[in-house]
Amino acid sequence: MMRVLFFLCLISISTTNAQSTYAEKLGFPAGSKVLILHVDDVGMSYNSNLGAINAIDNGVANSLSMMMPCPWIPEFAKYLKTHPEADAGLHLTLTSEWDNYRWGPLAGKPAVPGLVDEQGALWPSVSATATHASPDEIEKEIRAQLDRSRTLGWEPTHLDSHMGTLFATKEYLQRYLKVGMEEHIPVMFPGGHNTMIMQSESSSGLTLEITNALGKQLWDAGLPVLDDLHNISYGWKPDDLDVMDIDLQAFKTKLYEESILSLKPGLTMVIMHCTWPTEVFEHISGSGLTRKGDMLAMIDPNFKDFLQEHHIVLTTWRELKKRRDAIK
Repeated sequence: MMRVLFFLCLISISTTNAQSTYAEKLGFPAGSKVLILHVDDVGMSYNSNLGAINAIDNGVANSLSMMMPCPWIPEFAKYLKTHPEADAGLHLTLTSEWDNYRWGPLAGKPAVPGLVDEQGALWPSVSATATHASPDEIEKEIRAQLDRSRTLGWEPTHLDSHMGTLFATKEYLQRYLKVGMEEHIPVMFPGGHNTMIMQSESSSGLTLEITNALGKQLWDAGLPVLDDLHNISYGWKPDDLDVMDIDLQAFKTKLYEESILSLKPGLTMVIMHCTWPTEVFEHISGSGLTRKGDMLAMIDPNFKDFLQEHHIVLTTWRELKKRRDAIK
């Protein structure tokens, strides 16, 4: 997700080194590993909804974000009506990456022509979007997706970025943070020690000084801030593509456990893509196996036991906002 953050180096902003983790500032015990177990891509497909609901209702995943331009959002909106305390944000969607299953901008082509490709859909890649779409068009589409959520009767608990598109240029990033601060909605942005995300995105050119400064800006605006971001599970694929579910579950659970043990204390958002693929999903994407593995890991009793054994604290964006609002 953060692979395009080298543009952040162009941002001119004073830097401040935090003296403690944002988890501690939010009132969590010093030295704690505090995690948001977050499911992306909800509403993208029926299978995505199935996987997310299973991971949350029957597992330890506790947060999600929705792709508002996608066709299966209305079905998930029914789930939200019966789960009003769900931690459900917006997976702000500025790309449409699949070949045969696509969506367009909610703002409409006349309002955001730079976001639309030759098929009338959003561009299929981050680079294509960054080449064609202006910052004004990006902000219009962000606000259109927020408007749809509110039209459906849902106030999002947070904002994040599908495929990291909002991190593609400094101007996009500024609009993303601007909307979050103006609307007082928490935004996914790692502004703390950033140990894992900087290791996994070592070629991005990202500097700790810049992310610390932007984190302080968000904090001073009254929003909670992440210390780190775990965004590596999408690439975890077994060698045997015909692996049985029980073995796929063990494979993914082991990798989640090992990576969580390697995290430094602080507040970390763990990004995953939980899907229960049916025969239709293979016609959308070839990623069904890794997405299914994420879902199986979240419902694995062994993973729940691991979190308890290692005293991992789980939280949500909803809780983080309440904690930040209580701080003067």
